[in-house]
Amino acid sequence: MPVTPADTDRAPIDNRHTDCSLAEPYALQVLGDSMEPEFPDRCIIIIEPTEKARSGMYLFAEVEGVRWFRQYLREDDGREWLIALNDLYPEICLSGLQWQVLGVIRQRNIRRQVKQYRYD
Repeated sequence: MPVTPADTDRAPIDNRHTDCSLAEPYALQVLGDSMEPEFPDRCIIIIEPTEKARSGMYLFAEVEGVRWFRQYLREDDGREWLIALNDLYPEICLSGLQWQVLGVIRQRNIRRQVKQYRYD
């Protein structure tokens, strides 16, 4: 749609109040078997947005522009990894890569059977 002079006279949209949705949990469907048996293909996971992670957490993360669902592990020497639960998939060493945590998995739903994940 072309912009007319009348459109430029309008006040800018105030987006301050839409940012709260960025902190709300959201659902994704797992596609593939990389996180089996704990998270089978087509199960639903609930992700709580956060930028913090501790070793052992199941994460939704972005590494070099690619998003991954994996388990996060931090070794005593400081090396960090994203690990698939299915041994057929390689580990991702995070050393030297640009990456960020997008959220932690809080719940898994398999055919209405719900499992909660708490990271105390």
